[in-house]
Amino acid sequence: MTITIQLPSHLRTLVKNHEPVQIDVGDAVTLGGALDALERQYPVLRGTIREHKTLKRRSLVRFFACGQDFSLEAAETPLPDPIASGAEPLLIVGAIAGG
Repeated sequence: MTITIQLPSHLRTLVKNHEPVQIDVGDAVTLGGALDALERQYPVLRGTIREHKTLKRRSLVRFFACGQDFSLEAAETPLPDPIASGAEPLLIVGAIAGG
């Protein structure tokens, strides 16, 4: 199964692709499966979205699917059907922090 992932601009620069990326996630369309497939296809992203060892989401990264925040969802959480079908992208968003 192929899904679309929209990356923030700084990660699009790393992967040298300024369009949403198409990722083959296999049969299991889960949040963790999508991130695993993304890091397999673009190894330069390892450690930028999730911690290297724990695979936990980095604090300034958020995940959105179909208008819902999936940032705190478990890796095994299935992605909504519009994401799985490729009708809508999974959004990876870099949060802004500062004072």
